[in-house]
Amino acid sequence: MNKKKFSFDNYYSSFLDLIKPNKEIVHKINFFCNLIKKTNRQKSKILFFGNGGSAAIASHVAIDLTKNAKMQSLCFNDSSHITCLANDYGYENWIQKSIEFHCNKNDLVVLISSSGASPNMIKAAKFCIQKKIKLVTFTGKSSRNKLKLLNLKGLNFWVNSYAYNHIELTHLFWLLSSVDTIIGKFKYKVN
Repeated sequence: MNKKKFSFDNYYSSFLDLIKPNKEIVHKINFFCNLIKKTNRQKSKILFFGNGGSAAIASHVAIDLTKNAKMQSLCFNDSSHITCLANDYGYENWIQKSIEFHCNKNDLVVLISSSGASPNMIKAAKFCIQKKIKLVTFTGKSSRNKLKLLNLKGLNFWVNSYAYNHIELTHLFWLLSSVDTIIGKFKYKVN
């Protein structure tokens, strides 16, 4: 077996290539920020969901939007919440049920999935599309992943990589960049 030796230089440069700004991503981030601001003006909230590392990203971004940008955002990472709904409705349905229970008319749902193939994300996206709930997806891996393809009429951020940590780091970078764009600066006092 011929394995390439790991090189931090290659690792780092391939990540930098992913986050290098281009017209498409700048346009998408600005559109996403305007969507969040519109949701906030309507006195509505942003609901974030993810599995594993994406759940940690969802949590980080939700609290930053709430605390630093003063916009109502929620993340559903509580283990009792997840295990209750997974036990009662099945793991593949817990996100959809959370949306059913907590999402109001003008709310925005953000689904973060590195693979874009998680069954609970797919079911949640189908539910949002069926109910005409505003939906933004963050995916990676295959350009034809199910979550991305489901959200073709909506806003999807896709990372052209199969490396989980690069996908997650890029999602986190884009999402936190959006928070700072909404705030209007990247250096601010945090209490």
